[in-house]
Amino acid sequence: MLPGDGHERRLSTPHRPADYTTRREVPELTTPCQNEGDAIMSLQSKIEWTETTWNPVRGCVKVSPGCKHCYAETFAERFRGVLGHPYADGFDPRLVPDKLLEPLRWSAARTVFVNSMSDLFQEQVPDRYIEAVTTVMLGANWHTYQILTKRAERLTTLLTTTLRAAAAARHIWWGVSVEDKKHGMPRIDHLRQAPASVRFLSIEPLLEDLGALNLTGIHWVIVGGESGPGARPMQASWVNAIKAQCDAQGTRFFFKQWGGVRKTTTGRVLDGRTYDEMPPRRSIPVPTRGVREQMLHDLAAVAQGWSVTPLLQVRAQIMPVPSCFGTMTDGTGLL
Repeated sequence: MLPGDGHERRLSTPHRPADYTTRREVPELTTPCQNEGDAIMSLQSKIEWTETTWNPVRGCVKVSPGCKHCYAETFAERFRGVLGHPYADGFDPRLVPDKLLEPLRWSAARTVFVNSMSDLFQEQVPDRYIEAVTTVMLGANWHTYQILTKRAERLTTLLTTTLRAAAAARHIWWGVSVEDKKHGMPRIDHLRQAPASVRFLSIEPLLEDLGALNLTGIHWVIVGGESGPGARPMQASWVNAIKAQCDAQGTRFFFKQWGGVRKTTTGRVLDGRTYDEMPPRRSIPVPTRGVREQMLHDLAAVAQGWSVTPLLQVRAQIMPVPSCFGTMTDGTGLL
């Protein structure tokens, strides 16, 4: 079970339709590090278990069956070759140092999914850049960060060495993706070995019955089916088995969606109700504007000196840009 210290509050996540968006405040701080992309922060994420996304890395390389119908790749490749667009390089992995200091500008505490359009721990991302990302997370500690990876071995290696301070931080949650027994289940063991204060699993897309789960040291489990064209079906019995094991082992359970080609029609109701359990989020006062401006100044070097050239070229089919996407959002709410 996740320990408490008396200074925490639950983050309730109400049911929202898949096309739900709402305007958020425009970041109040204008500094030399800020650019037009920061205005994208005005959209709230549509991902049910978070509030905001932050992408200091874009693009990724597929590593397992859960990547087959990657929503991020599908979105990004639609804009390959569109000059001036954030995804003009498609889904080719690249660093986005202009986004590094973004959380310091936000004047309200948020739950932040880090790299919804990438994987921070993919091998192309330098250790030093990952350290830069965690430096910002440790500094802007009034937010709660959710980091999810399929590269569990590298995650554990870094959390036990250079990232020990970030591993120990209660406002940074570390998670791994689990889609099946062969590729996903070993990631749970790697995560358990990491000295993280908060560990979670994203069992999405759930592709088969996972059988017995050892949830020792796991504080939160998200379950969901695949959605979109070609979505592979998820059985109710698989979901119920996971929920029963979460209940038995004292792990919080969040049911994200049934998925399918049209996930809005299948919804996210399980056994007559929604399940929105999450770890408690610490309540940290947001620093004043002046303090945050000083932090931006002090950490400015973190965002400097990085190449923005793609780290690797991903060969993917280029799809036309549908008019409904516009030019500057990623379908999850933020770039």
